[in-house]
Formats: sequence, structure tokens, C-alpha cells
Amino acid sequence: MFRWDVFWQFLFSGFFIQAAWATLWISVVAQTLGVIIGLFLALMRMSRFPVLSWIARAYIWFFRGSPLLVQVLLLWDGLPKLIQDPRFLLPDFVCVLLAFSLNEGAYMAEIIRAGIASVDTGQMEAAKALGMRSSLAMRRIILPQAARVIVPPLGNEFNNMLKTTSIASVIGVVELTHAADIFGSPTFTIFELLIVATFYYLIMTTLWGYLQTWIEQRLDPNRTTKTDLYEKKGWGARMLGFGSPRTGGTLVSGR
Repeated sequence: MFRWDVFWQFLFSGFFIQAAWATLWISVVAQTLGVIIGLFLALMRMSRFPVLSWIARAYIWFFRGSPLLVQVLLLWDGLPKLIQDPRFLLPDFVCVLLAFSLNEGAYMAEIIRAGIASVDTGQMEAAKALGMRSSLAMRRIILPQAARVIVPPLGNEFNNMLKTTSIASVIGVVELTHAADIFGSPTFTIFELLIVATFYYLIMTTLWGYLQTWIEQRLDPNRTTKTDLYEKKGWGARMLGFGSPRTGGTLVSGR
């Protein structure tokens, strides 16, 4: 029988709120580091130097081809045994952050590479014709245009990262899944507390979904927002959502 009393007792408890915060900051830090690693890997793979391209391909091959759980365990248990030095006994949360970041970097490398490849090669040639160096053209011309292709799958990767943090429970990091296990095991109410954890996962992924949609709309060059519909709007149109524009309703294109 489902224990509703346990469910309501822990739904907004401080312990689960802290666990949700741990899930969130692990996801944000790991995803940020993964994007940075992925950018460098994508540029290395597209490099004209075979050695850099080979290193990037080998990295991507390993981290995309092996399970993330195995990578976490290799850092948590295998690295100290391999090096046999107590200084390499990393804290649990450091192992998780490293494993998640390195793994995510391999996936982001392919996403960023696809985004860069989607930009017409003539853009780089035109930038060089204007005297720009390749690195400057990449920063100012190519990457801003590639962002429109990169952001949607990047958002999906972060959504997945929020749920992937449950793997951290295997090595004792107290995030949402492990919090449910800690309090549910002694009283045999793991199911009820997993429902509580699911509630927080759904809250975070739903909020991120709205944020991702907003970011994608901001990057859409053909977007038409409420403030772009008219050059100037009257007080009623601005404040209440109705009324005629004072300039006669001249439409302007989205920025």
C-alpha cells in the first residue's frame, strides 16, 4: 500500500531540497565543463594537423564507446589502484564531476563539430579575405552562426544530464536518487521516496524546457517577438496587450 504520509512528509523536506540542489549544481558544472572540452575537441578534430585530429578521435571513441557508470568507477576505484598513491584518492563528488564532464565533452564535440560544419565555408573565406585570422573568424563569424544549430541538442544534453546524475548514487554522492535510498531503505518506503525524487526531477527538467525554448527563440534570426511587431505601441498595447500602435502599425522584421 502506498504510504501517502511518507510522501507528504518528505516532499518538501530540507534534505530533499538539498539533494535537488546537489543534482542541479553537479549538472550545471559538468555540462559547462563538457561544453568547453567539446569545443576544443571539435576544433582539434577539424584541425589540419593529423596528430590533433587523431587525439580527438581517440578521445571521442573511448568516452562514447564505454558506459558512463564504468567511467565513474574507473576514476573512483581504479585510478588509486592503478597509480597506487593515496594523493589520487579523489573525493566522491570530484570523481563524479570529472567523469560526467569528460563523458559529456565527447558528445558535445560531435554536436559542436556538426554546428560548425553547418555554416557555409564561404563565411570563413570571406572573413579571411577581409584580413581576419582563422581564430578570430571562428569566434566572431562561425561560432555565432553555429550556435543556432548547437543549442537545441545542447539543451537536450543538459536535460539528460539532470537525470544522469542519479549514477552518482552508486559511489555515495547524496543527490536525489541516493537521498531516496537513504531514507527509504530503513522503513521499506523506497518507492514512495523515489516518487518524491521523480517530482524534483520533473520540476527541474520542465523549467529547463521553458528556458531552452526561450534561448532557441532568441537565437532564431527570423523570430518575431511582441516588441518587434510594431515600431511603437500605445500604452494599452504595451501594458494590457491590446490597442493600436501610435505609428499606424508599421510592421518591422525581427532582429
